[in-house]
Amino acid sequence: MPGRAIWEEWKRHEEEQKLMPISLNTGASRGGDASWWAVYTRHQHEKSVAEMLSTKGFDVFLPLYESMRRWKDRNKMLSLPLFPCYVFVKGGLTRKLQVVSTPGIHMILYRGEQVASIPESEIEAIRAAVEGHYRVEPHPFLKCGDKVRVTRGSLEGVEGILVRKKNLCRLVLSVHMLAQSVAVEVNAADVEPISAHLSNGESANADIRHFVERSSQRSLGLVNG
Repeated sequence: MPGRAIWEEWKRHEEEQKLMPISLNTGASRGGDASWWAVYTRHQHEKSVAEMLSTKGFDVFLPLYESMRRWKDRNKMLSLPLFPCYVFVKGGLTRKLQVVSTPGIHMILYRGEQVASIPESEIEAIRAAVEGHYRVEPHPFLKCGDKVRVTRGSLEGVEGILVRKKNLCRLVLSVHMLAQSVAVEVNAADVEPISAHLSNGESANADIRHFVERSSQRSLGLVNG
């Protein structure tokens, strides 16, 4: 029935609008165990899970990115999870029962018999990227490559792997526990190589500097290829 279809579409839109602020915010730490961990959710249930866990008093982080979706009659900008089917939680491990009983959650991620912790530095790097109004999107997982550090801007101090796509430089940030990465567009002039603790470290750093310099020149149209 057309009327019911319109009502269901309106209801979905209203629910998305209510959940959006929770998806973009994290509450203050509530003391106790301050480590970050993750829950695995049902497909497309990340926002509702984040909302419910936040309502229960958990410190929640659900990073999002914007993606344009095109239909025959319209285009729509959607806010999608950077890490599909995952929601990050800080502390509160003594209340695990309240977590696993939340609708939409499949399980808590474990490493062996212990809840798998996620380094604060990885979470804060992702947070700086999504809150700094950078262009962010999912990226194939990278474990090794040319490590660099951002030297200015809201990402100053953040470390990642530098890659180039066309004439753009991207900083790849990873959550190793999930084996997933995201990419942030950065200015090549805003990064510096991280010293390699290898016998050929100077040569490796020189190669990275050359890569950064060439990327800067390409962005200015000074070189081709």
